Amino acid sequence: MARAWHLMRRPNGMPVPEDFALKDFDPGALGDGMVRVANRWLSVDPYMRGRMNDVKSYVPPFALDAPMEGGAVGEVIESNDPGFAPGDMVLHMGGWRDETVAPATSLNKLPPIPGVEPQAFLGNLGLTGGTAYFGLLDAASAREGDIVFVSAAAGAVGSAVVQIAKARGMTVIGSAGGADKCDFVRSLGADAVVDYKAGPVLKQLAEAAPKGIDVYFDNVGGEHLDAALAVARKDGRFAICGMIDIYNEAQPTSLRYIARIIAMRLRLKGFIYTDYLGQLGDFYRDMGGWLATGQVKSRDTVVEGLDHTLDAFLGLFTGANTGKMLLKL
Repeated sequence: MARAWHLMRRPNGMPVPEDFALKDFDPGALGDGMVRVANRWLSVDPYMRGRMNDVKSYVPPFALDAPMEGGAVGEVIESNDPGFAPGDMVLHMGGWRDETVAPATSLNKLPPIPGVEPQAFLGNLGLTGGTAYFGLLDAASAREGDIVFVSAAAGAVGSAVVQIAKARGMTVIGSAGGADKCDFVRSLGADAVVDYKAGPVLKQLAEAAPKGIDVYFDNVGGEHLDAALAVARKDGRFAICGMIDIYNEAQPTSLRYIARIIAMRLRLKGFIYTDYLGQLGDFYRDMGGWLATGQVKSRDTVVEGLDHTLDAFLGLFTGANTGKMLLKL
């Protein structure tokens, strides 16, 4: 038997431990074309909160009292498919559990890249880095010379955005909460940092960007999005990646400066990583090069043990992570 986290009821606001249960489950028999994988690393991400609601979205909601899903890196321990052998490391979506049996077609074998650890494929070489790359360079059409504002810049996606923007010759202003996280964002190369715990975001952003901003990469929504609207220059471009500020709120957000979309001819574009699966070759080429040269670096917050998965997930909403939040099994 294996163990997996189940969603037992739909959370009302901020999830609580009673919404979940860690249960034994049978991964199933190893039929033709199937592979058994022992998970080594699990990813927890803010988007998973949306899947806990019974609403129509770009991914189906989690089923109640069934193993949950998420990004994972695991080791093949048994295979009934010629394309996989024991010892192969694979990327797949059978997370929130210690073991899975899955069709070989749903697994991606990790390429052996010198100096790159397997968990990087859950971070800067995976959905996290790809979200940052495509959101900044395509959704926001960011280019050399732009002034870029990034919220949650000490988080997984935000820290990647900061480094990609600097690698492409942009001026970067990052937002983070607290002195330690702000220092981390500066260490990534940010030209200025807004500490949202130290005072109003708009006042600090206006001081950091007296000429305004060309691009806003939104991971937060709420006050950060409103401040970006207030200081955006004409023809500014916003990549709307996430709004973690409101994921656990019942009331809709309110934006005082939304009318500036008209005056400044702003473009706001929502996007998700899977929009760009056909362009992953470009991402791997560029990100692989930046990682090899040190222009992009990874920093992970690691929680150990399947029993502590909820600690890692709930920590995303209280600022417990710097960089990517990962669970090590």
